[in-house]
Amino acid sequence: MHKLTRADLLSLENYAQQRAEFRARAMAHKQQRTVHLGEHLTLIFEDRLSVQYQVQEMLRVERIFEAAGIQDELDAYNPLIPDGSNLKATMLIEYADVEQRKRELVRLRHIEHAIALRVHGHAPVTAIADEDMERSNDEKTAAVHFLRFELGPAMIADWRAGAAVTLTSTLPAMPVETTLTPEQRCMLAADFA
Repeated sequence: MHKLTRADLLSLENYAQQRAEFRARAMAHKQQRTVHLGEHLTLIFEDRLSVQYQVQEMLRVERIFEAAGIQDELDAYNPLIPDGSNLKATMLIEYADVEQRKRELVRLRHIEHAIALRVHGHAPVTAIADEDMERSNDEKTAAVHFLRFELGPAMIADWRAGAAVTLTSTLPAMPVETTLTPEQRCMLAADFA
């Protein structure tokens, strides 16, 4: 997928006029790209549209309209767009109760290095986590992580041919697994273009 450039973005004024429609489209799109791994882990698989929405929202909230500021946002978010042989996801660790979340973030330390994707017939691929900066420390993990799954050509071919795809947490503190639905597999296969 091509990275976003300034030419792909709407001006603040144009975005304000189109925001409701653009937001509705982006939210529906993200919903289709969201995978729940157990009750408390959510992976949102990013692509060009989801990243464009994030950039547009950041520009809007921060009132950024100068070229250098816009480029800074593009530089920050473009790495979340898949490169053709990978999937990129934002992983959220979600607990509604604040105190429980604090305890779980300690218990789930290093979970970002224990998320694996498996295309049936191939060895699992463990996510590469937080390439931009370390989000965890010696005491706890962060509630948000950025993951990249690198797939080889044979895995991508089998994915496209309909092979089952599973996501797994191999962390002993949270051993969960889910199988992508056919709709999710089809939607995410577009990232391999």
